[in-house]
Amino acid sequence: MRKIFNKTLLEIARKDARIHLVLADIGYGEIEGFAKEFPDRYYNVGVAEQNMTAVACGLAMEGNICVTYSIANFPTLRCLEQIRNDVCYHNANVKIVIIGGGVSYGPLGVSHHSTEDIAIMRALPNVVVLVPCDLQEAESATHAMMEYEGPVYYRCGYKNERDIHHKPFKFEFGKSITVEDGDDATIIFCGPIGFEAQEAVIAARKKGINVRLISMHTVKPIDREAVITAAKETRKIITVEEHNLSGGLGSAVAEVLVDEGNLDVKVKRMAFPDVYVHEVGSQEWLRSLYNMDASAIEQEIYAICRT
Repeated sequence: MRKIFNKTLLEIARKDARIHLVLADIGYGEIEGFAKEFPDRYYNVGVAEQNMTAVACGLAMEGNICVTYSIANFPTLRCLEQIRNDVCYHNANVKIVIIGGGVSYGPLGVSHHSTEDIAIMRALPNVVVLVPCDLQEAESATHAMMEYEGPVYYRCGYKNERDIHHKPFKFEFGKSITVEDGDDATIIFCGPIGFEAQEAVIAARKKGINVRLISMHTVKPIDREAVITAAKETRKIITVEEHNLSGGLGSAVAEVLVDEGNLDVKVKRMAFPDVYVHEVGSQEWLRSLYNMDASAIEQEIYAICRT
């Protein structure tokens, strides 16, 4: 997914001289194209993420469009104060891009896991929170992000993400995409873990249970209409995300349902529990270990449809 992001960003930058890329000693192997073509719009500030964000904000305040770029928590948690006080408070045109959301960097341990970011970023005023699920969404989200005036948080996958969509779609902020149709229950997901959810939906369909599958690529602003419609039409909702249980997609969906009120709906949130994922291993293995793979999601479908 990071390849398609960098490729798309470079294509857009060729048409818009306002675009600048600011990073903190990371990205080698992917960003050389931008650095070579636009050396005067490329800044590597070294291992100084707070400075990276401040530089980007300053450039944006002068009328530019700035992208900060690094892995996992480094563009967010290490410079949260600068994101809050510089970027969001001033509504600056800065795009905060992380590579490797969730436990993409599983073998590198907790320091490289990005499992609290959605909760933290969606709590900040003025920022759009994007979590594309595959290459098609990643490309579309990049175009939408660069056209938008204001702060955007873009949670990108790492590599080898599998395509989920099998039909054309229109990508808009705050408008989810229905990947699979169904009326027995609804799964709402964000990010590449949607492939696990899709496998579970296909397996359940073979047993006569038809589950609606929704990609909530924009967690903020969330597609309230899609959530409410799913609640009214299917009465059962499962949220799936590669994130801590607190404050992420599941919390956002629950907030919509509580605000709407008077909905007879059962909800199950699937995410990492409120712990540090201290085990070291591949992303796939960690999903399985924490009951967030296709098999576990399939069992939750059967459980919620039985009750």
